[in-house]
Order: sequence, then structure tokens, then C-alpha cells
Amino acid sequence: MAADLSFFQSETAQNLRAEGRAEGRAEDILLLLERRGVDVSEQDRERIRGCGDLDVLGVWFSRAITAQSVAEVFASGGGESLG
Repeated sequence: MAADLSFFQSETAQNLRAEGRAEGRAEDILLLLERRGVDVSEQDRERIRGCGDLDVLGVWFSRAITAQSVAEVFASGGGESLG
């Protein structure tokens, strides 16, 4: 008997996977900032954790690599509207 795997292809499953990727990326950003010694307020932590847009989180992650402050992570440049 073949197992019904339709759930794993469903929109719900896709949304759960995307949510998990966003949560993981947010935690990566926070860890990176912490390890680099950048202070992150509780409000900024919630903003990062609350973001579900993988593209925005990707930009923030890239900025977090060199940012000296969280403001630099969130700064919009080049016409981007982030967060």
C-alpha cells in the first residue's frame, strides 16, 4: 500500500517549511550580531524574529556580516523598503 504523501506537497506544508527557514535565518542573524559584539535591543530582536520575508532576512544577514550597529542592518539603501 502506497503512503499518501500529498500533505508534504500541500500549500500548508510549503508555508510551514518557509516559516521554518525564516525562523532559522532570523536566529542566524541574531547569532551573527551577538558573536560580532553588536548590541541588539529586545525590540530589534522581535523585529528580526517577526520578519517572515526570506528576501529581507537575506539582505539583513548580508548587512549583519559587517554592520557596526543594528541600525546599519535595518538601513534601507538603494530604494529598498525593508522590515
